[in-house]
Amino acid sequence: MRWFPRSVPSFRRGGDEVLPSPNIWYYQKAYEVENRAQDVDDEIWRVLAEHRDWTGADVLDIGCGDGFHLPRFAATARSVLGVEPHEPLVRDARHRVGELPNVEVRQGRAQRLPVPDAAFDVVHARTAYFFGPGCEPGLREAERVLRPGGTLMIVDLDVASEPYGNWMRQDLPHYDPPGVEKFFARQGFGCRKVMTRWLFEDAAAMEAVLKIEFSAPVAAKAIAEVRRLNEVSSGAGEQRVTLPVGYRVHTRTKPTGLVVPGHSASSADGPPGAVSSSASPRMP
Repeated sequence: MRWFPRSVPSFRRGGDEVLPSPNIWYYQKAYEVENRAQDVDDEIWRVLAEHRDWTGADVLDIGCGDGFHLPRFAATARSVLGVEPHEPLVRDARHRVGELPNVEVRQGRAQRLPVPDAAFDVVHARTAYFFGPGCEPGLREAERVLRPGGTLMIVDLDVASEPYGNWMRQDLPHYDPPGVEKFFARQGFGCRKVMTRWLFEDAAAMEAVLKIEFSAPVAAKAIAEVRRLNEVSSGAGEQRVTLPVGYRVHTRTKPTGLVVPGHSASSADGPPGAVSSSASPRMP
């Protein structure tokens, strides 16, 4: 899920802070297992498409990792660009999409995207950078690169949803789920909560994923609870394992005209689920 506890050191490249992902940067094989297990019923994709269909659109995926989601966008989009700060993941993402002519991957940071103004119809970020207060530079950059009428879609975990949220709160006791929701609401985002189902091929796969997501004590509790939920015995490989995980989908559509400060831009003509925003075409 690419969360960044305060104990994780940050790197600085070219004056911008890069926060290392504590899982995919170091446990890429296990993270691939996690990506394949997540949202097997495509609930998140359904909600995203209801807000903004990217068919024929230019799409930017911020924090694309090793490119797992890029082919999904590329199937119908006109063009797809993935931006990722970690060079080994950039290399692997380029390898993953090497045969897709409408996909490109660049190394870069959310705070300073290597793209021109107003270049995309859809900007997508999934469990990568945006976790409430502190992500304002990334939000400003996302707004900069969106065309008028374009949509910013941010997917993060619903830390109030059980049981996964409870494990996260144990490892991140200072994280404030209501505060994060209020932050995005103040920034003009609408929010939809989505319950998904993760499906693992066996208990060993589930354990490998939970061990890279949580501290050792919390991972042990999580593994035991998932085993109880699935009535899995102590051995591995007995049966497929399911885990309910909740998400939040935050969306905001960029106004199509100049917005006078203090007035809201109507989203009546926008995609379903769009909300009114007082944000100007370029975030202050």
